[in-house]
Amino acid sequence: MGQFNDDVIRKGPQFVKRNRDDWAALSSAHLKAAFTNFRFHPTFHTEDDGTCTITIDEIDLVENGDTKEKALELMTEEIIEYANEYQENFNQYYHAPNRISHFPYVLNVLAQEKNLMLDL
Repeated sequence: MGQFNDDVIRKGPQFVKRNRDDWAALSSAHLKAAFTNFRFHPTFHTEDDGTCTITIDEIDLVENGDTKEKALELMTEEIIEYANEYQENFNQYYHAPNRISHFPYVLNVLAQEKNLMLDL
């Protein structure tokens, strides 16, 4: 298994067919590169009370904060929480018709280093 891991890291993704199962192995750097174009396109709206609401249509999330900066902070936390929840409940979320399209965005979030603020 050590040589396989080394090949994945140093030579590139490996595609495996074993019995009836097909799967791929790739490094975190390759995963980040593969999903780099899956970016969020936030919509900002100033509410009547002066607060800021952010909507991320790609994964159906909405957050509100007293300021735009606070709303961004809350949204970043919510996106990371959602990505972790998606991973923890993968079979349920991946097979849900309204959530399957979230998968590449979730992978992009999960591939990021810890404590990285998302580039919205």
